[in-house]
Amino acid sequence: MEVASRNNGISIKTHELNKTFGPVQAVRNLDLEVASGSRFGFLGPNGAGKTTTVRMLSGLMKPTSGTAEVLGMDILSQAGDVRRLTGLLPESPGLYSKLSATEFLEFIGALNNIKDEVLDKRIDKLLSLLGLEGRQDDLLEAYSSGMKQKVLVASTLLHEPRVVFLDEPTSRLDPSAAALVKDLIHALAEEMDTTFFICTHQTSFAEDACDIVGIISDGTLVVVGPPAEIVASAGVDDLEDAYLKIIGGKIDRASLLSWR
Repeated sequence: MEVASRNNGISIKTHELNKTFGPVQAVRNLDLEVASGSRFGFLGPNGAGKTTTVRMLSGLMKPTSGTAEVLGMDILSQAGDVRRLTGLLPESPGLYSKLSATEFLEFIGALNNIKDEVLDKRIDKLLSLLGLEGRQDDLLEAYSSGMKQKVLVASTLLHEPRVVFLDEPTSRLDPSAAALVKDLIHALAEEMDTTFFICTHQTSFAEDACDIVGIISDGTLVVVGPPAEIVASAGVDDLEDAYLKIIGGKIDRASLLSWR
């Protein structure tokens, strides 16, 4: 499935990508193209294959069969280069709460072998972009959940990746913090010309944060397109109803209210 690009560039391309764990086929014949600079939402229920796909695309897991390229690099033979030029924020990342934001980012920068003079400038830029000036020296344990997520996003962007994988970036956040992350993705995609690949099971977040959405169910990519086109083709009012219709879910609202 091909996604149109603003500059005809493709950041991610897969062909018949498969991953099995014993008798379980987690990803089935995934054919996908993601345009450079896009905000791609990978939408599906828990266990649909989203995280497995991201682990393969980020060079952390080998596929069972099929091929994939990220930024034109093969995820098997060039896995090291893929990891160097991409960023991954997993669903449950570690955060050292006894460090300040600056100290934590300095630690991450050292792990990525970023030179001190370059690192200082990048930290200042990201903290400013994320609205954390004035709080950069406070311990992370004093931060709100939304602020902590900002710092984690900054740590993912510190080495200036061209593709960023975000796995359920709002799953542990309250609505206001989730809205903050959505606005942050919009701003960063425009400011840094970065491709975002966002795994989520939240339809409202995908509809608001992403310009292209792919719906995956039971390891199979079912549909790809702009949210508005998916909604229109399903003949419903919003992405939530389209999602439920596409994956076979159904909400009987009359039955839900019949107890009253």
